[in-house]
Amino acid sequence: MNPTIELLKSHRSIRKFTGEKIPHDLLRELIRAGQCAATSNHVQAYSIIHVIDPDNRRKIAELAGGQSYIADCSDFLVFCADMRRSTDAAGRAGAEVVRGMTEQLLVATIDTSLMAQNVAIAAESEGLGLCYIGGIRNNPAEISEILRLPEHVYPVFGMCLGYPDQNPEVKPRLPVEAILREDDYSDARDEELVAGFDRTMNEYYRERTGGNKDTTWSEQLKPLFTSKLRPHMRDFLRKCGFEMK
Repeated sequence: MNPTIELLKSHRSIRKFTGEKIPHDLLRELIRAGQCAATSNHVQAYSIIHVIDPDNRRKIAELAGGQSYIADCSDFLVFCADMRRSTDAAGRAGAEVVRGMTEQLLVATIDTSLMAQNVAIAAESEGLGLCYIGGIRNNPAEISEILRLPEHVYPVFGMCLGYPDQNPEVKPRLPVEAILREDDYSDARDEELVAGFDRTMNEYYRERTGGNKDTTWSEQLKPLFTSKLRPHMRDFLRKCGFEMK
């Protein structure tokens, strides 16, 4: 395999960092690499908030579920889906702008995710570690207030960046056969493939925890689908101006 593929396959979430700081010029290069990701119609519907203020980082850490590494990492970024800049630009160019469409929400969220993954890959290529923080969406209104996000902008996720102070194993993924389908959506082997993956994950959890965690992938999914996960997001997005028309 070539070095790029090997790098991609070696991704781990890092939650413990050394005290070494990322050089400012390197951080800017990572963002520049992120900007080179694909973007729908060249809209570039994202903004990144580099959270430097220690108090704000501590507040966000608590709002995101008590994730202390948000405060401890070298740099913390919040990736925001941003339809404000582009719609404002179109308006200044003379367009009668329509805002709040579902497609705009999708475009901004997808653009932001592609951009962030470019940043992640660039960071890992420089020996940095990272952890995505989906917990940003636990309390998005409060975090938006801290970051002073305007209408038509919402925080999608955060990213902790820094020099790793741990070396966790790569977490297994589903077999390619479970996700790659030919010509149509045929799930005839899904039960068999998932059962095999459950055994793989059980072994992974048991080895990683010295036998203290005895569970499977399917078991881990149960709490995600037996309750309404972040039901506040629909109303929050509407208040952000994404009316989903």
